[in-house]
Amino acid sequence: MPVWLRRGLHAFNALIALAAVALLVCAVVASPAQGTATPGVAGGNWAALLGAAIAVAGSAIGAGIAVAYTGAAALAAMSERPELFGRAIVIVGLAEGIAIYGLVIGIILIGRA
Repeated sequence: MPVWLRRGLHAFNALIALAAVALLVCAVVASPAQGTATPGVAGGNWAALLGAAIAVAGSAIGAGIAVAYTGAAALAAMSERPELFGRAIVIVGLAEGIAIYGLVIGIILIGRA
Protein backbone atom coordinates (compact mmCIF):
# COMPACT_ATOMS: atom_id res chain seq x y z
CA MET A 1 0.00 0.00 0.00
CA PRO A 2 1.45 3.39 -0.92
CA VAL A 3 2.48 5.69 1.88
CA TRP A 4 0.14 8.49 0.78
CA LEU A 5 -2.84 6.12 0.84
CA ARG A 6 -1.90 4.82 4.27
CA ARG A 7 -1.64 8.40 5.61
CA GLY A 8 -4.99 9.23 4.07
CA LEU A 9 -6.60 6.23 5.74
CA HIS A 10 -5.10 7.19 9.10
CA ALA A 11 -6.40 10.74 8.68
CA PHE A 12 -9.85 9.42 7.76
CA ASN A 13 -9.90 7.12 10.79
CA ALA A 14 -8.88 10.01 13.03
CA LEU A 15 -11.66 12.13 11.56
CA ILE A 16 -14.23 9.40 12.18
CA ALA A 17 -13.03 8.98 15.78
CA LEU A 18 -13.22 12.73 16.34
CA ALA A 19 -16.75 12.81 14.95
CA ALA A 20 -17.77 9.95 17.24
CA VAL A 21 -16.39 11.78 20.28
CA ALA A 22 -18.18 14.96 19.21
CA LEU A 23 -21.47 13.07 18.88
CA LEU A 24 -20.94 11.51 22.30
CA VAL A 25 -20.34 14.93 23.85
CA CYS A 26 -23.45 16.31 22.14
CA ALA A 27 -25.50 13.39 23.42
CA VAL A 28 -24.32 13.94 26.98
CA VAL A 29 -24.79 17.71 26.90
CA ALA A 30 -28.20 17.57 25.23
CA SER A 31 -29.56 14.84 27.49
CA PRO A 32 -32.86 15.68 29.19
CA ALA A 33 -33.02 16.66 32.85
CA GLN A 34 -33.56 13.94 35.43
CA GLY A 35 -37.11 15.01 36.24
CA THR A 36 -38.48 14.90 32.70
CA ALA A 37 -39.77 11.74 31.11
CA THR A 38 -38.88 10.96 27.53
CA PRO A 39 -40.77 8.38 25.48
CA GLY A 40 -38.74 5.27 24.72
CA VAL A 41 -35.85 5.98 27.08
CA ALA A 42 -36.43 5.63 30.79
CA GLY A 43 -34.35 7.61 33.28
CA GLY A 44 -30.64 7.00 32.97
CA ASN A 45 -30.73 4.07 30.55
CA TRP A 46 -29.35 6.13 27.68
CA ALA A 47 -25.77 5.44 28.80
CA ALA A 48 -26.27 1.66 28.72
CA LEU A 49 -27.89 1.85 25.30
CA LEU A 50 -25.12 4.09 23.99
CA GLY A 51 -22.54 1.70 25.41
CA ALA A 52 -24.25 -1.22 23.70
CA ALA A 53 -24.24 0.64 20.39
CA ILE A 54 -20.56 1.50 20.73
CA ALA A 55 -19.69 -2.09 21.69
CA VAL A 56 -21.50 -3.59 18.72
CA ALA A 57 -20.25 -1.00 16.23
CA GLY A 58 -16.65 -1.17 17.44
CA SER A 59 -16.54 -4.94 17.42
CA ALA A 60 -18.11 -5.13 13.96
CA ILE A 61 -15.59 -2.67 12.55
CA GLY A 62 -12.74 -4.52 14.27
CA ALA A 63 -13.95 -7.87 12.98
CA GLY A 64 -14.24 -6.48 9.47
CA ILE A 65 -10.67 -5.23 9.54
CA ALA A 66 -9.43 -8.51 11.04
CA VAL A 67 -11.25 -10.63 8.45
CA ALA A 68 -9.91 -8.45 5.65
CA TYR A 69 -6.30 -9.01 6.69
CA THR A 70 -6.61 -12.66 7.71
CA GLY A 71 -8.73 -13.52 4.69
CA ALA A 72 -6.20 -12.01 2.31
CA ALA A 73 -3.36 -13.83 4.05
CA ALA A 74 -5.33 -17.08 4.05
CA LEU A 75 -6.01 -16.87 0.32
CA ALA A 76 -2.35 -16.13 -0.35
CA ALA A 77 -1.29 -19.11 1.74
CA MET A 78 -3.83 -21.41 0.11
CA SER A 79 -2.69 -20.40 -3.37
CA GLU A 80 0.76 -21.72 -2.54
CA ARG A 81 -0.25 -24.67 -0.33
CA PRO A 82 -3.87 -25.83 -0.76
CA GLU A 83 -3.62 -28.17 2.24
CA LEU A 84 -3.77 -25.10 4.55
CA PHE A 85 -7.48 -24.62 3.85
CA GLY A 86 -8.65 -25.93 7.23
CA ARG A 87 -6.21 -23.85 9.23
CA ALA A 88 -7.02 -20.74 7.21
CA ILE A 89 -10.75 -21.11 7.83
CA VAL A 90 -10.14 -21.47 11.56
CA ILE A 91 -8.07 -18.29 11.66
CA VAL A 92 -10.71 -16.32 9.73
CA GLY A 93 -13.39 -17.77 12.04
CA LEU A 94 -11.47 -16.56 15.09
CA ALA A 95 -11.43 -13.08 13.61
CA GLU A 96 -15.22 -13.27 13.13
CA GLY A 97 -15.57 -14.14 16.82
CA ILE A 98 -14.71 -10.54 17.67
CA ALA A 99 -18.07 -9.39 16.30
CA ILE A 100 -19.89 -12.06 18.28
CA TYR A 101 -18.23 -10.94 21.52
CA GLY A 102 -19.34 -7.36 20.89
CA LEU A 103 -22.88 -8.53 20.17
CA VAL A 104 -22.97 -10.48 23.44
CA ILE A 105 -21.76 -7.42 25.38
CA GLY A 106 -24.41 -5.32 23.63
CA ILE A 107 -27.15 -7.79 24.59
CA ILE A 108 -25.96 -7.81 28.21
CA LEU A 109 -25.97 -4.01 28.34
CA ILE A 110 -29.43 -3.76 26.78
CA GLY A 111 -30.67 -6.33 29.28
CA ARG A 112 -29.47 -4.15 32.15
CA ALA A 113 -30.97 -0.97 30.69
